[in-house]
Amino acid sequence: MTAGRVRCLGSHAEAVAAAEAFAAAVRPGAAERDRAGGVPRGELADFDRSGLPAITVPVADGGSGLGPVTLAEVIRTIAAADPALAQIPQGHFLAIDILRRLGTPEQRSRILPAVTEGGRIAPVLAERGGTHALDLKTRLVADGPGWRLDGVKYYSTGAITARWLAASALDPDDKLVLALIERDSPGVAIGEDWSAMGQRATVSGTTTFVGVRVESGFVVPYWTAFTEPQLLGARTQLVHAAIEAGIAEGALADAAEFVRTRSRPFFEAYRSDQAPTAAEDPHIRLRFGRLATRTRAAVQLLRWAAEVLEELGLIPAGPDTAAQGSIAVAQAKAFASEVAVEVASELFALTGTSGTDLKYGLDRHWRNARTHSVHDPVDWKYHHIGAWELTAVRPPSHGQI
Repeated sequence: MTAGRVRCLGSHAEAVAAAEAFAAAVRPGAAERDRAGGVPRGELADFDRSGLPAITVPVADGGSGLGPVTLAEVIRTIAAADPALAQIPQGHFLAIDILRRLGTPEQRSRILPAVTEGGRIAPVLAERGGTHALDLKTRLVADGPGWRLDGVKYYSTGAITARWLAASALDPDDKLVLALIERDSPGVAIGEDWSAMGQRATVSGTTTFVGVRVESGFVVPYWTAFTEPQLLGARTQLVHAAIEAGIAEGALADAAEFVRTRSRPFFEAYRSDQAPTAAEDPHIRLRFGRLATRTRAAVQLLRWAAEVLEELGLIPAGPDTAAQGSIAVAQAKAFASEVAVEVASELFALTGTSGTDLKYGLDRHWRNARTHSVHDPVDWKYHHIGAWELTAVRPPSHGQI
């Protein structure tokens, strides 16, 4: 965390400008960070100083008070430069929404000022093993005036450099809760054992809790969020959609630059005087035009979904309103996931064999897209979209739709 209060970004334009400046600074090192797979501490420190972590914190709590439209644009902008850096604060913005929706005045007054000073929150939710993804083994048990937390988490994106952790666990009544603890609390160990093929700089490794003390007032009844109409899932899925759209844009931009500056036209096109350069090869133009169109469509679908959520607010008016928001984001996320993988794969048909040379790092786009796109199944999103459109069946209320 940085020392002292960071600048508050007072408008959508200021937030987007800050994101563009950050993206421009980190873009040149994206390929090397991917190769190294280490914790990007310097870049994250710059992000924390930028004011961007506080863009969705309410004005009353010292933040910018901006909504999904701004958040989607900020994340997409950063993801086009380095999607790993865009994914690291994804859970942070979810945690802010949870505190806004379910947090007590004590929790908000203790944690949100830290965010306005450059401190991030990292939800640590997922676990390995079990019969399904929500089969949690992490437990919160009563211990004197407070609680004790024990368990092992994986996919701990952003935890290594966060100020606060929001750990999911089952309480003594087997209900889902979030335990809010400071990252450097005794008994917390965060590893750098992330070994996925893509999104390497997220370093989303293992977090272990051994007898970690949790203050009595710092447990959030997370289970209550899903007993009534909610948009927490849609709002966090919007960030994932923005990451995918950004990956597609970044891959397309790198492919265009490579074609303009390095690729050669196919000899048939060259001999027929159709293409003195690869950028004038008719088949390259055709393929690039298709990819560019689908990428623009993904961006516009993302923006539309963000506008839907902006209009609905954090608390939907009813179950049908919540369904509309969830379906809009599901469409944006499913489509952007497919487009990102397509563009990141097809770019090699544009660049030719020379584009596969590891020194250029173009393979990272496909590895990032493929790794991130399986965060949650696209098929289930299309299933729920179809059920809503055909028979007005609302999607289920959980954190991934």
